[in-house]
Amino acid sequence: MPDSTPSLAAAREQALAVRSLYEILEERFNGKTWSLHELQIGFANDVGYIGRLLLANDGTWGIDGDPRAELEHKLAESMWWTFVLADKLGIDIDEAFTQTMDRIRAGLESTIARTEPPRDRSTA
Repeated sequence: MPDSTPSLAAAREQALAVRSLYEILEERFNGKTWSLHELQIGFANDVGYIGRLLLANDGTWGIDGDPRAELEHKLAESMWWTFVLADKLGIDIDEAFTQTMDRIRAGLESTIARTEPPRDRSTA
């Protein structure tokens, strides 16, 4: 399986650079940057909108614009929120992602091995 850490690290750096630009504007317009709770509310709002976009993509919810293009934007933006929140919390998201995927993969592989279907003896 290819190591995706370099592209994840590059995405994180890009996300944090964009966040720093938002912080400049927040300071100018609000006199402060968003709190962790405000960031979470923004993230939750975008995740909720993804649900509607999935419905729009299936044709069961009308929206103005292209549902596919909107989904691409909101899914990418959700990754951005994740990088920003991890940074604010002091979480090494690159390492956390790698460890989490390793743990999930090991659990799935173990379950697959334990639940292998019985061999059909008539074809053996």
